[in-house]
Amino acid sequence: MPQTLAQKLVARAAGRATVTPGEIVICRVDLAMFHDSSGPRRLQPMLERLGAKVWDPARIVLVTDHYVTGEDEESRGIVRIARDWAKREGIRNFYDGLGICHVVLAEHGHLRPGLFAVGGDSHSPTGGAFGAYMFGVGATEMLGVVVTGEIWLRVPETIRMQWDGRFADGVCAKDVMLFLCGRFGLDGGAYQAVEYAGSAIAALPMQERMTLANMTAELGGQTGLVAPDAVTRDYLAQAGVREVEIAPWQSDADAPLAARHAFDAGALEPQVAAPHSPANARPAAEFADVSIDIAYVGACTGAKLEDLRMAARVLKGRRIAPGVELWVAPASRMDQDRAHAEGVLAALEDAGARFLPNACGVCAGYGGRFDAQAKVVSTTARNFKGRMTAPGGEVFLGSPYTVAASALAGRIADPRAVLQ
Repeated sequence: MPQTLAQKLVARAAGRATVTPGEIVICRVDLAMFHDSSGPRRLQPMLERLGAKVWDPARIVLVTDHYVTGEDEESRGIVRIARDWAKREGIRNFYDGLGICHVVLAEHGHLRPGLFAVGGDSHSPTGGAFGAYMFGVGATEMLGVVVTGEIWLRVPETIRMQWDGRFADGVCAKDVMLFLCGRFGLDGGAYQAVEYAGSAIAALPMQERMTLANMTAELGGQTGLVAPDAVTRDYLAQAGVREVEIAPWQSDADAPLAARHAFDAGALEPQVAAPHSPANARPAAEFADVSIDIAYVGACTGAKLEDLRMAARVLKGRRIAPGVELWVAPASRMDQDRAHAEGVLAALEDAGARFLPNACGVCAGYGGRFDAQAKVVSTTARNFKGRMTAPGGEVFLGSPYTVAASALAGRIADPRAVLQ
């Protein structure tokens, strides 16, 4: 029976040769990831009430990233709960203040093709960039996983987003996802598996693929997938993973799809999403009359090393516009160190950037928010009302290229004009 990549991943986890979309199956979980906000502070009381134990501490990854800025006692207390719980339960894979969970998980080699994983965060589909099946769950579902090591799943259908050709200079994965959100809406993924394919996708580096999988959450998909290849193997080798299977984790050519959408990568323009939804996306050039107060380069979908490189490429040797603030929150300490070694951070600092901690920070509404009247252009995945600003503020979404170009212009700008 021909199978999609999603079906093959679920079948393996369910101990089956094949599965059919719509079936309910019980899957063995290879890895469970959660952070300081979604993890111990919620799980510990429930485990205590049940008198239950963690099924396998070695299969849990805990990351502090939401509250690590510690701006008040409540935040500091939540982080203390995570630290104490990790020590008490013997959680070896505990990353304390090293960056945003989705990025930290990947750069420490916890993701690989064939894996079945769950995460206590809505952007957990990021793991699908590695040919793993990963999706987000709430605290009650995570409790079941932590105790039993299993979870039930309705086998998804697959929606394929095929991008062939070559993206223009100044166009990147963030533009792809904003375009798709604008085209299909926030429920366009219909809680199915969304597979990204085609020559343009194959040409993307791993961190760009991570952006695609990450923002599948904004499309309403359960997981986002990119079939593994040599790019995957090379990235994982740098993360210390030596044995990587690629061949088994490809969709069969004649596997049934719920839908297939084909796009010309060369025709895609830089995109911007207007407040207050990623679905309000249009070409960046249509927002040229929108002035901005703050340009924000941050979040798991917008401040990885590749993202910082994009912003620095636009800003190098230039200064941001008078009256504009540029905030940069590198997604992980490792990426920050690499960016420093490459001279990327220096280019951003010379342009006028202000650096923030390696944390979710403003993106999730923790560690401060923008002023109520601020107009912000941001690399984050979401711009919902009241999430990043006090009521009255406006957040526009764009790629690191677009956010950097906008910081230079003092208004939303198409980055291609600068890059050319």
